[in-house]
Amino acid sequence: MAFDYSLDFQNIDFRQHPELYRVGKGEQGVLLVEPYKSEILPHWRFKTPEVARESSQKIYEMFLAYLEQDDFVGADMARKFLQMGYTRARRYANHKSGRKYKNNPQKASSTEEQIQLRKDVLPYEVDPIKAESAAIFKEKWMQAKTNEKYLQLLAKHKENILTGSK
Repeated sequence: MAFDYSLDFQNIDFRQHPELYRVGKGEQGVLLVEPYKSEILPHWRFKTPEVARESSQKIYEMFLAYLEQDDFVGADMARKFLQMGYTRARRYANHKSGRKYKNNPQKASSTEEQIQLRKDVLPYEVDPIKAESAAIFKEKWMQAKTNEKYLQLLAKHKENILTGSK
């Protein structure tokens, strides 16, 4: 179920049209899929462990509420925000600037240039506070992605996509 970036994200309400949603890999679409982005994003923070704990708990509660409503897309988006909390906090834990590479490989004009730019990693500057924030988000992310009801709704969503049913 590859994420479909060709959709008109400005005009699709994925709560009304969950059949259009594709899980994709990792955090794909986390900042595109509405109304979930607007519901979850205001709660997403990781500056300190205290902030990360409050943020991850709130997002996890939203995850559980979406599950309670059998809203797979909402639950998956909450799971993605928890994952993104971990990955972003981890990046800042490793690199104070939040940038991993000296130059952005995504702006490369060729595959060869992209490969070359990915070799130029900035030095690690370990930040134990951000590392703790990352660990807090990781714990909630793991709880979400292994939640039994989430896994059932994921399987059902995939089946519906394959069969073309809602």
